[in-house]
Amino acid sequence: MTPLFEINDLHSKIEGKEVLKGVSLRMNAGEVHALMGRNGSGKTTLSHTLMGHPKYEVTKGNIKLSDQDITHLSPEDRACARLFLAFQYPIAVPGVTVANFLRSSLRAVRKDEISPQNFRKKVKEELKNLNIPESFMTRFLNDGFSGGEKKRLETLQMRLLEPKVAILDETDSGLDIDALKTVSESIENLRSKDRSILLITHYQRMLNYIKPDFVHVLMDGKIVMSGGPELALKLEDQGYDWIDGALNKKETH
Repeated sequence: MTPLFEINDLHSKIEGKEVLKGVSLRMNAGEVHALMGRNGSGKTTLSHTLMGHPKYEVTKGNIKLSDQDITHLSPEDRACARLFLAFQYPIAVPGVTVANFLRSSLRAVRKDEISPQNFRKKVKEELKNLNIPESFMTRFLNDGFSGGEKKRLETLQMRLLEPKVAILDETDSGLDIDALKTVSESIENLRSKDRSILLITHYQRMLNYIKPDFVHVLMDGKIVMSGGPELALKLEDQGYDWIDGALNKKETH
């Protein structure tokens, strides 16, 4: 089976410093993968590199989506190829309403797949699913939004864009218990046999609602361990120190 999303020996640097040091990961359609790691392990660098942020230079390896090499595509072209990134800290854009932002996003990514009438109908449906008032649409993008409102908006955008691969960079950060449950359940509902999801997170708590098929641990720019959902539970219970010990023990043998 050809993976839907494939990262091969990816090396990346920012401002001359190498951060990713050979990340490899293969995701089949229908799978949910969780990527965990300490602060500074390279998780956000990986998400930005995958989406094509110009500050992050790929020095080795490649990224494939639907068997297309997207390593050197612009962020816009990656979005049109149906790669989606939910940011850890979404930025505010005063002067641009949520409605105009969503309409422009759909027009750019999905072209003529959805009519204006169906757009309005779909938005109303998803606002209800996410427990977002319709007045939300007239507000300026993320301007004065709470953490939970920002993450709900990104989830709304993801549901409308219907990406093939969704990368969620610490979507759980800044969420209270109720918002975490709502956003997580909405993401869980996006599971599809045609879509892959990569959840980047520090903690197990989001995985209480979204059960991953695979869990990977990133340390010093490399994936050093992979397993099933039980790996996330062990990390929650014991932290990352035991992985350091396991790796050191492996190196001495």
